[in-house]
This record gives sequence, C-alpha cells and structure tokens, in this order.
Amino acid sequence: MTDTNGNIATDPQEFINYVNRETSKVLEMFSATGGDDILRQFTQSWTELATRSLEDPTVWVRAIADYQQAQFNLWRNLLSGNTSETPVAEPPPGDRRFKAEEWSKNPVFDYIKQSYLLTSSMLTEMAQNAKLSPQQQEKLEFYTRQYVDAMSPSNFAITNPEVLQQAMETKGASLVDGLKNLLSDIEKGHISMTDESAFQLGTNLATTEGAVVFQNDIFQLIHYKPLTEQTYERPTLIVPPSINKFYILDLQPDNSFVRFCLEQGQDVYLVSWVNPSPEQRDISWDDYVGDGVLKAIDSVKEISGQDKINLVAWCVGGTLTASALGVLANRKDNSVGSCTFLTTLIDFEDPGDLRVYIDEQQINQLAEKVNKEGVLHGRELATSFNMLRSNDLIWSYVVNNYLKGQTPPPFDILYWNSDPTNLPAAMYTYYLKGMYLDNKLVQPDALTICGEPIDLRRVKTPCYFLSTIEDHIAPWKSTFKALDLLSGTKEFVLGGSGHVAGVINPAKKNRRNYWIKGELGKGADAWLESAERQEGSWWNHWSEWIRRRAGKKVSAPSEYGNDSYNVIEAAPGSYVRNRLD
Repeated sequence: MTDTNGNIATDPQEFINYVNRETSKVLEMFSATGGDDILRQFTQSWTELATRSLEDPTVWVRAIADYQQAQFNLWRNLLSGNTSETPVAEPPPGDRRFKAEEWSKNPVFDYIKQSYLLTSSMLTEMAQNAKLSPQQQEKLEFYTRQYVDAMSPSNFAITNPEVLQQAMETKGASLVDGLKNLLSDIEKGHISMTDESAFQLGTNLATTEGAVVFQNDIFQLIHYKPLTEQTYERPTLIVPPSINKFYILDLQPDNSFVRFCLEQGQDVYLVSWVNPSPEQRDISWDDYVGDGVLKAIDSVKEISGQDKINLVAWCVGGTLTASALGVLANRKDNSVGSCTFLTTLIDFEDPGDLRVYIDEQQINQLAEKVNKEGVLHGRELATSFNMLRSNDLIWSYVVNNYLKGQTPPPFDILYWNSDPTNLPAAMYTYYLKGMYLDNKLVQPDALTICGEPIDLRRVKTPCYFLSTIEDHIAPWKSTFKALDLLSGTKEFVLGGSGHVAGVINPAKKNRRNYWIKGELGKGADAWLESAERQEGSWWNHWSEWIRRRAGKKVSAPSEYGNDSYNVIEAAPGSYVRNRLD
C-alpha cells in the first residue's frame, strides 16, 4: 500500500487492512495449488451429510442446541468479566495458535478465541457423528478440519492480538516487513518455510565430493569420492524418491547420510532423478524402473567390476526398487545382494492420512488434470502433503511471515522441502491407479513391468526395513506388511519421529531412539510389543547390518567411473539444480 507519492504508508490500521487484503492473495495462491479442492470437497461432503441427516436430524439438533447453550455461557462470562477464569472452550493440548497471553488476558480476544473454538468444535462433532460410509466419513472429517483451520482468527491480522500488539510496538514496521515477505512469496509462488537465501547447492548443501559418471533422460548417476583408504568391495547404490530431490540424503556434513556411508568405508553411488518438464510427459513407471533403477544397477556393476551391489531406497524410490527387484527375480538375476527400504510403502491397502485423497473420482479428476498439463507440478504435491498438517506447515508460516513480518530461520530440511520435483503424467497416473487405488504391486502377476510379470514372493534378496513411528506419509504398520510379501531374510527396525526426521537422524548426534528384534510373523502390534528399545540413531545399527553384506575390504577406487563411464560434471550435478514450477 502506498501514498500518493508512491511511498509505503506506515499507519498501523491501514496496514492491518492492507495485510488482510494481501493475505487473501496468499489464500488465492494456496487455492491455485489445491485450495479450490478443499472448498469443493468440503461443500460436497457437507451436502452429503445434510442429505443423510434429514433421515435422522437428532445429531444436528443436539449439536446446535449444545452450541447455542455454550455461546450463551460465553456471553454471560464476557459480561460478568469471568472469561479467563471459567473458560467455556479451551484449545486442545499441543495447539500453539493461542499460546500467547494476549489471547486470554484481553476479554475481546478471549471471546473471539473461545467463540471460534466452540464453532470449530460443533462442526467437528457433527462431522465425526455423521452416518456416512467410512471413505465419505474420512473425507468429511478431513475437509472440515481444513476449513476450520483456515478460518482460525489467528490467521487474520484484525483478529490476532499478537499481530496488533507487534504492529503497535514497531510502529507498523512489522507489517511493512510482512508485506515484503508476502510480495516475495507471491513472486516465488509458494510460502517460505525457511530463509531460502541461506542455502546454495554445492556450497553449503550437497557438498560431498563426487562426479556424475552417467546420465540419460531420467537420471544422473553420481559416484562419490571415498573417504577411507579401503572400501568394501560390494558398492552401495542409493535410490532416492523421485518426488523429491536427492540431497535430503546429503544436506550438510554433520547430517549427510551419503557422507556417513563413505565414512563407514562404503563405495557409494547415487541416483539423481530428472526434474521433468511437460515435454517429458510420456516417461512411464516402466522407464523409471528399466532406464532408471535397473540401468543404474548395471552401471554400478560395470564401474565397480562387482557382480552384486547393495541397494538403499527411500519412499517412492523404494516402491520403484521393489518393482525392479520383481523384474530381476523373474529374470533370475541376482545382481542385488541386499536391499534397504527406508519408509517405503509396497502394500498400499492402508496409505494412512493420504487415504483422504484416494478414491476413484478424485484420482480420475487428478489424472485428467495431470494428463492435460503433462506433469504433476511439485508445488501441488508439496501442498497436498502440507495440508495433512496444515496448522504447522501452512498457517503458522502465513501468520509469522506475513502478519508478524518475521523471516523464518535457516533450516536445511525445510529448504529441501521447498525445492520439489515434478512427476511426468504417465508415471504419476500409473503410480496413483496401480499402487494407491488398485494396490496391484502386492497381487501376484497383476502387473507387468519391463516385460516381466511381477510376483514379489519370488524376491529372495535379504532386506532391511526402516520405518518411523510417527510417519503419516508411509504409516509404519502399512510398511510392515512388506515383510510378508518378500521371501528373503528380513530385518525390521522402527525409528522415532516421522517420515523425514526419523530417517535423517545422524549417528554423530545420537538423538531419538529406535526399536529392534521384535517377533515376526504375528503382525505389527505384536512386533512392537516384543521389540527392544535402543537409544540413539538407527544409522549405526544399519551400518553393522550392511557391513556383513558388503564383502571384504579392497583398495578404494582412485578415480570416478571407468573408461566406459567418464566424468560428465562434478557432483551434485545439473539435474538436481533444475527448478521447475
């Protein structure tokens, strides 16, 4: 907002009004990456609820009556001055939106807070008590939660006392800073979760020394420089998820999984997936398996001169790797000596919180959109994941960045999270329908990949499974089912924390905990009940497991690649630097 001379005005109330208007632009930006679906799905679900409730309106009548009585009590407390002493509604444990004392000390804002909590509680209760099918019920509760979270008074400057207080104390400077943050993010097309200017690939992220020794249209293969005079003869190939960039595994020296492997004497190679453009829309799941995982395996074998390698795969990279193992098993190819799966879904019967996006109608609509545009844009996928924890991963940043004018601190994992990768239409629609919707990977011979019928029971590769107890992307009890699908020896480890933080748990910091040695064959709950809790990082446990499968020590490679695989460029390579919106 500027005055007639084009200067930024500093009147606090004018800026509050302006930031509210500009925040609506953020909501529009959010809408462009999935917010429209929230409103549409919310409206559709509540229409269905209203229709069903006509058959038995008692739930509505009781909920509204309770709400009216609670609002009456709230007004009575407000008029008597007892709002904070005898609150009618309180935030649930762990809700950080109203933790500042201004929300309780000021009667007006205490009323706003409690009135919102009463309304959100009523909507939530009505959604939870709806008599819908399990799938419709889950969608209703999810989109109700999204709507309720979006409408929180903490998300708007005029109803957030912390924002108003800060604006007065800084004489409007906080609102000026918030405006700058907002305009910057609008230009970037996403909400900043970290100070993105603090990081640069190859400078303070993805700095482990190595070289690209092969590339095609799907991936670059990086060979890393050994950190020990001798390495184990069997090389390690890392297959990251194709929906994210690989450097989550090579952030900074003190939390780099790649560097940890090198320090343990491993000869390490890594797949860096392409960030596809719409022109690459036809790259398929088969291409990712055949020209991706299988080609990388063959390349590492040729460079190292070994007939077997060890694989490490994460998330979707693990699902692709499981597909590749199915292909190799059908071909009676024993190239993979062991495989480590990190938070990987193979059985998609229960995909956890992602269930809310998985039904034939939604998937068909998404497939139509993706096929039209050529790719699933990485920003859209990131928003879908962030919506599962919207208060922490969306609205807290709206408030802090735009209303309070704060710059988020540098955080390498959040920088990586803000640097997503597109997925080609052919690959993504196959993944959605074949895995999430139809769960065909676990059905013997239901899929043919790279010309081979896939039956995971034929896979006899020794496998290490790492899951995390708070994972909402690949729920650990669902990943646990893979143990019943593959025929080789298995080791299952359950780490603390979630999908990313539970994996990136550096051994040097020795934080968190993990569980091992649970009883197999009786399900996930029985495994955890009988498992042994260990303090610290699972990295050291895995290192010992992989060491026993890595062969003898030999002189470390003195150069990258070989005569057939020449150095193309230095790590981290050009594919990972490509940012496409």
